[in-house]
Amino acid sequence: MVSTEAARMTVGVIGNIISLFLFLSPVPTFVQIWKKGSVEHYSPAPYLATLINCLVWTFYGLPMVHPHSTLVLTINGSGITIELAYIILFFIFSDKKKRLKVLLGLLIEVIFVSVLVALVLTLAHSHKERSLIVGIICILFNVMMYASPLVVMKLVLTTRSVEYMPFSLSLTSFVNGLTWSTYALIQFDPFILVPNGVGAVFAMIQLILYAIFYKSTKRQIAERKGKAGQMDLLELVVNGEDSKKVGSAP
Repeated sequence: MVSTEAARMTVGVIGNIISLFLFLSPVPTFVQIWKKGSVEHYSPAPYLATLINCLVWTFYGLPMVHPHSTLVLTINGSGITIELAYIILFFIFSDKKKRLKVLLGLLIEVIFVSVLVALVLTLAHSHKERSLIVGIICILFNVMMYASPLVVMKLVLTTRSVEYMPFSLSLTSFVNGLTWSTYALIQFDPFILVPNGVGAVFAMIQLILYAIFYKSTKRQIAERKGKAGQMDLLELVVNGEDSKKVGSAP
């Protein structure tokens, strides 16, 4: 019979793998941004929210705060590196207004985490106290990370298009939330269970929206391409007429 600890370790390793896919799921989006040279209507909110989430969870996983949380520490440490890479790319391909928002967001996050670390390590003197304080904060930021696509979901409802809500990110978020909820239930940890349970619900709503507006999105993209093709054809015709006039001029 598999022990509780072995089962928790197995689910935790699976959770690490799925979380890594979650962190990497925006790669196709950033490939498009790179090719187009612009972030267009994409929002930096999901990446900033994920970064602050990884920062506080990395702090939670440290031995001085919550011992025996190596799997929490490893995946969130990796997440910090990946999200910083996304934010740098977002900054490069943004306009001035969005760059200021990104810089302001990063500054606020760095100040917040620095103050949190200093206060917790100074004022809380036991693992129980530190885990409680940091755990509550982790719940808040984890929910923020999962809820950050709500900004994009509003755009989906307004435009009836899921073009700017990547399917891979929504699907991986859903599976990730379920996996870490299972991990938290095996050896009850409310600080991991609550945000991941909420995250699974948010991701499920995104998947439902994707199913509802997938066909209308395809139709809008096709219509846009059709109009672009017509404009290109019209331009060729106009240029051809201008060439004839120039050729027949005395």
